[in-house]
Amino acid sequence: MKKRLLQVVKIYIILLFVLISYYYINMYTGVFIPCVFRELTGFKCPGCGITHMFFDLINFRFKDAFYDNPLVFIYLPFIVAYFVYLSYLYIYNKKDNILVKMPKVYLAIVIIITIIYGIIRNVYNF
Repeated sequence: MKKRLLQVVKIYIILLFVLISYYYINMYTGVFIPCVFRELTGFKCPGCGITHMFFDLINFRFKDAFYDNPLVFIYLPFIVAYFVYLSYLYIYNKKDNILVKMPKVYLAIVIIITIIYGIIRNVYNF
């Protein structure tokens, strides 16, 4: 259990380091990772605005973060909870394969909502 806990902590520390590094690189250079979908089509993908959303969250500008990408802003607590749950299962479970499969109905609903959001955000330009 202790070995698995250290592995999970190490992964989260590396992830945090990468995110902090990316934040400071962007703050001082102004260079962001471009959206390939938007570059190719001119339309916003359902994920456009995530980087700005995270920067606003870091600076506690929650209203601005919501307007950057409302869908991901709403999804974010569920995504974080899912990864915390996976980490918990990995630490306290003897099995290596702890991936919890989401029921197909939930996955289908998330995909449909994401596609509809992608269409609506381009039609109404938000």
